[in-house]
Amino acid sequence: MMNKMTSDNLRSAFGGESQAHMRYIIWGEAAEKKGLKNVARLFNATSDAEEVHAKLHFNALKDEKGDFPVLSMAGFGMGDTVENLEAAKGGEVFEYTQMYPAYIAVAELQDEQGAIKAMKYAIEAEKVHAERYQDAIDAVEAGKDLDAEKIFLCPVCGYITFDENEEVCPICGAKAKVFVEY
Repeated sequence: MMNKMTSDNLRSAFGGESQAHMRYIIWGEAAEKKGLKNVARLFNATSDAEEVHAKLHFNALKDEKGDFPVLSMAGFGMGDTVENLEAAKGGEVFEYTQMYPAYIAVAELQDEQGAIKAMKYAIEAEKVHAERYQDAIDAVEAGKDLDAEKIFLCPVCGYITFDENEEVCPICGAKAKVFVEY
């Protein structure tokens, strides 16, 4: 069994590399908008490198049998598909029941309207994410794949739908024409 300090350090490094991955994507998009294509490509390449590091750290958490132990209540690690879906759903539920309400309360006390809006979008989207994960859990437990030919993401607030006939995002009001199809 891995030493707890090393395990904690790997989880911390995984988080840091994951954040750097996303930060570099965002900074690359900003550079691209300013016409700095080579700078954007450097950010994108480095973002991919950080993703490699995050995966290396995650995989280093395997035990001597090659299994991922469940390392926290949030399901950090790797289980079977239903366990992973349950952990993902649990994380979404935690975010909309505990994390974001606490963060919103602080932002309201400090009258940070932009933060309040962003977190209220997230809280509503997380509720939907938990529902979508439950749909997937039900399907996998029935021995099937998720019944979703198309999955759509609202890039404004993070809402996810399987309904290609949806016209407007129910959370932020964005038109469906801006949805990203997966």
